[in-house]
Amino acid sequence: MYQSLLQDASFFALLLRIDEDLAAKTRAAGCPCGGSLHSARYRRKPRGGPASLGRDFALRASFCCALEGCRRRATPPSVRFLGRKVFFGLWVVLLPVLREGPSAQRLSRLEERFSVSRRTLLRWQRWWRETFPASRFWQAARGLWVQPVATEALPGSLLAAFASPESPGEQVLAVLQWLAPLSSRSWV
Repeated sequence: MYQSLLQDASFFALLLRIDEDLAAKTRAAGCPCGGSLHSARYRRKPRGGPASLGRDFALRASFCCALEGCRRRATPPSVRFLGRKVFFGLWVVLLPVLREGPSAQRLSRLEERFSVSRRTLLRWQRWWRETFPASRFWQAARGLWVQPVATEALPGSLLAAFASPESPGEQVLAVLQWLAPLSSRSWV
């Protein structure tokens, strides 16, 4: 069910539209100094996703204050990128979930099908189980759920906390939107 999202160009197009909306809100808010924000997009080299993705999918929205004395940068949250991770955030969320289970064969199939090294998958799992639970973001938000989200089962337990009767895509989208603040400096 989740595997199809990893290569679904229309889902990636939805994520791009959401990022564009987040960027428009950031730009409309302007700089805290009162200056207007100019576009200062930069290219990322994201891995993963469908081969048919265009060049726009690799551009990260960012803005720079127009006032000479200020020049602050404002980078809006993103649902496509998860912090400084090289792979698209969708992959960082879903592949560790697909990797769950005792089978070494499952890990080998994921490596082969998605061209992600075993080392990378294990690093993501370690990030979810050790680094993420220690982050300020998680510490501030972990009490939002009626049922506690098990840190030893992240990110699967997080997906379960966002269970959606609509579809797995709606569930994953809710998680990516919730994680979006991690893609900007405020929570790093």
